[in-house]
Amino acid sequence: MKKLFTLIVFMLSFSAWSQTKVEGIVVDENDNPIAFANVMFKNSTEGTITNDNGRFYLESDTRYKVLVVSLLGYTPQEIELTKSINYNLSVTLVEGEQLDEVVLYVGKQSKKNNPAVEILKKIWAKKRENGLYKFDQYAYDKYEKIEFDLNTIDSSVIKSKLFKGMEFIFDHTDTSSVTGKTYLPMFINESFYKVYGDNKLKKEKEELLGNKNSGFNTNQTIIAYVNDLYSEYNIYDNYLQLFDKSFVSPLSKTGVDTYNYVLADSAYLGNKWCYKIIYYPRRKNELTFKGQFWVNDTTYAVKEIDMQATKSANINWVKEMYIEQEYEVVNDSVFLLKRDYMLTDFSINKKEKSRGVYGRRTTVYDNHVFDDEKPKSFYDKKIDPFNPLVYDRADEFWENNRLEVLNEDEKGIYKMLDTLTTVPKFKQLYKAAEVLASGYFEFDKLNFDYGPLYSTYGYNPAEGIRVRVGGRTYKTANDQFRLQGYTAYGLNDRKFKYGISAKWLIDRKNRIILSAGTRRDVEQIGVNLTNTNDVLGRSFASSALFTAGANDKLTNINLTTAGLEFEIFKNLKLRGGSSFRTMRSALPEDFSLSYIDLDAPEGVSDVTRQFETYLTLDYQPGRETIGYGVERRDQNDDYAHLFVNYSLGVKGILDSDFNYEKVQFYYRKPWMIGGFGRLQTIFEAGKVFGEVPLSLLDVVPGNQTYFSIFNTFPNLNFYEFVTDTYTSVHLEHNFNGRIFSRIPLLRDLNLRELVGVRGVWGDLSEENKLLNAPANIPLIAPNDKIYWEYSFGVGNIFKVFRIDFNFRGNYFDLPDARRFSVTGSFGFEF
Repeated sequence: MKKLFTLIVFMLSFSAWSQTKVEGIVVDENDNPIAFANVMFKNSTEGTITNDNGRFYLESDTRYKVLVVSLLGYTPQEIELTKSINYNLSVTLVEGEQLDEVVLYVGKQSKKNNPAVEILKKIWAKKRENGLYKFDQYAYDKYEKIEFDLNTIDSSVIKSKLFKGMEFIFDHTDTSSVTGKTYLPMFINESFYKVYGDNKLKKEKEELLGNKNSGFNTNQTIIAYVNDLYSEYNIYDNYLQLFDKSFVSPLSKTGVDTYNYVLADSAYLGNKWCYKIIYYPRRKNELTFKGQFWVNDTTYAVKEIDMQATKSANINWVKEMYIEQEYEVVNDSVFLLKRDYMLTDFSINKKEKSRGVYGRRTTVYDNHVFDDEKPKSFYDKKIDPFNPLVYDRADEFWENNRLEVLNEDEKGIYKMLDTLTTVPKFKQLYKAAEVLASGYFEFDKLNFDYGPLYSTYGYNPAEGIRVRVGGRTYKTANDQFRLQGYTAYGLNDRKFKYGISAKWLIDRKNRIILSAGTRRDVEQIGVNLTNTNDVLGRSFASSALFTAGANDKLTNINLTTAGLEFEIFKNLKLRGGSSFRTMRSALPEDFSLSYIDLDAPEGVSDVTRQFETYLTLDYQPGRETIGYGVERRDQNDDYAHLFVNYSLGVKGILDSDFNYEKVQFYYRKPWMIGGFGRLQTIFEAGKVFGEVPLSLLDVVPGNQTYFSIFNTFPNLNFYEFVTDTYTSVHLEHNFNGRIFSRIPLLRDLNLRELVGVRGVWGDLSEENKLLNAPANIPLIAPNDKIYWEYSFGVGNIFKVFRIDFNFRGNYFDLPDARRFSVTGSFGFEF
C-alpha cells in the first residue's frame, strides 16, 4: 500500500511538473498595455499574442523554464519560469534600436515590399488547389463535439444560493488552456458524420450516423440552438460567417486593407519548412481577428492558424472568440483540415472579470478517400436524418467512431448531468428557462403546453382590453400530430373569440401533412400583400396597444380551412386546399366593408361570404431545419424564400358571393455583402382577375404601430392604398457598424447603422371602385407614380434597442398623410 501511495504521489507530481502555465500582462515603460506582443516558450513553436488590453495566457503539456516576450520595435525580454504555474506576471518592454530592415514592421505595416504580403499573394493563387479541391470526388469521417461551461468559478459562485443542493457539480471544475479561467462543464453534444462530395457535380452529402448529448437527449430545441450557434466556415474565403456577422478572414484578398502582416519566423513543422506570419487589425471596432499562421514554403497551404477576435469587434454577448485549425500533410502538395477548435466566451459585458459561458466546438476529420465516383442519384437520394437509432447508439459505437477520445473531465459530464437532471431545484430552473424561451408552460404528465404567455393580453378599439388563453398538445418536439387552440374575450364588445387547428404528418419521408382549422376573431387584415393560410395566424396590428392615429379599420372574420401539403424535394413544398370565410367590419360606423349587391334587399351588403380553393408552391433553398415531426424549427435565416400562390373563388359554393382568380408572387433574399453588412430584400407582385369587394382586395401594408416591422410602410395608414394589381419592393441594409466605427465619438458605442428604401406601384380597376362605392373610405391606388419611403436607423443601442427615422417620399396631399414617423424595436442579436 505504501509503495502504491508513493507511486500515485510521484505520478501526480510528474503530471503537475510536466505542464507549464503562464498568465500576465505586457506593458511599456509608461505602464501602458501593449497589444499584439509575441509570447512564446523559448526554443519552441508554442506561443500566443497579447490581447487588446495587453493580457496573455499560455499553457503547454511540456515543462518550459524560459518565456520570451517580444515585439518588433522593442527589446525582447526573457523571463525565467521558476515554477510550472506562473500567474500575474508583469512584463515591461523597452523600446530598442532597430535595424533598417525591421523598421518596416513597426506599427502599421506597408503593403508594398512586405514579404508577408508576397506570401499572401501566393496563398491566394494556390487556395483552390489545396485540400479537397484537388480531387474530383472525396469522402471522409467527421466527428464534432460541442461543450458549454460556466466560467470564472470562484467561492462566491460555489456558495451562491442558486446552487444550493447542487454543490456536487463543482467537483468537475477545470481550467481553460486558452484563457486560464476556471470553468464548470454543463453540456456536451457529440455527432459523427460520413461526408461525401463530388467537385465535378458540385454536390455534397452529409449523413448523420450518431448523436449523443448529456442530460437533454429529447430536447431538440437545445440541440437546435447549439447547432445554430456554430456554422461552417473556410479560412480561405474572404469573409467568415460567425454569429451572423462577416469577419474578414486573415487570408482574405481584402486582408491587406484590414490587417497588418509581419513575417516573423520560419521553422520546420513536422518535416515541412514553414513561414510564420503574425497579423493584427489596422483599425478598432471592426469585425477582425489577431493571431498567427504557419504556411508551407512550396505549396503555400496553411499548416496551422490561430485566430482571436479583437475585443473591440462590434459583436454582442461575446467577450472572447478563439479559433485554432490544424492541417494534415497527405503528400507533398495536399494539405487537409485535420482539426478545428473554436472557443467562445459568451458574456453580458466584456469586462475582464465578468462571468459567462464558454462554448467550445471541436471538429476532427479523418479517413479520407478520394476519387471514388458515385452517381448523381446517390447525392439526390433522400436520407432520413432523424432516424431514432441515430440518437440511441451504444457505447461501443462511440468507442469505435470517436476521432478524438474524451478526457476524464468530459466523461464526467455525462455522469454529472445525468445526476443533475434528477435534482428538483435544477428541474425548476430548467423549466423556468424553457418557459422564457418558448413562451409556453409545460404540463408534462398531460402532454399539454399552456400559452403562448406573451399573447395573454392585448387591446384594440373594437374589443377594448382583450384576454386570451390557449394551448397545444405537446409530448416532444417531434410529435407527428399537433392540436392547438385558444379562446379570447373582449371587455368592450363582450364577445368570445376562438380558434382551433390540427396538423397530422401522414408520411415523414415525403412530409405529407394534412391540416384543418377554424377561427372566429377580430383582425387587422390590411398588413400583408401576400396571403397566408395559417388559420391561427393573427397580424401584429390586431392588438396594438398604441398606434399613430385610430386603429379602427378592423374586421370580424370567421375562417375555416383544410389543406394537404407534401415535399417534392428538400425545401420545395406543394400545398393545396380550400377555405371558407365570412367577413364584416368590426366597427361599421368608422370602417365600412359594404359593397353593391343587387340581390340584397337594399342593394348593398356589408357581409362577404366566400369559398376559395388554392394551390401554392413554396421553395426555400438553403434552409436547414431540425426535427422530424409535423413542425420543424429553422436552424438558419440566410436562405432565400420563393412563394407562388394561385387562388380561385367560386360563387355559389356554400352561398359564396364572387367568382375571381388571384395570382401572387413573393420573393425574399438576404445578401451578405462581405464586410459591408447584410442586405435584406423582398419583392412582391400580384393581381386579382374579376370584381371583388374591399375585403378581398390587396391592401398595401401600412404600419400605424410604433414598432419597426420589415415589409410594411411605416408612414402609411391602414387602407391608405387599396389595389387589385400591385408590385412592391423593400430593401434594408445593416452596415453592422462599419461607418460608425470610423467616427471617433461614436466608435466605442458599437452602434450599427441601417438604411432602408421601399416602394409600391398598384392599380384598382374602375369596376372594383364602382362595386365598393358604398365603402366609407377613399379607394386610392398608387398608379400615378410609385409610392416610396426611405429611412435611417440606429441599432444596437445598449445592445438591444433600435430606432428608425422614416420619411415619406410623395403623395403628401392624401388625407391624414404622415410625412415622418419614428419607430423602434428591441431584440437580442450578436
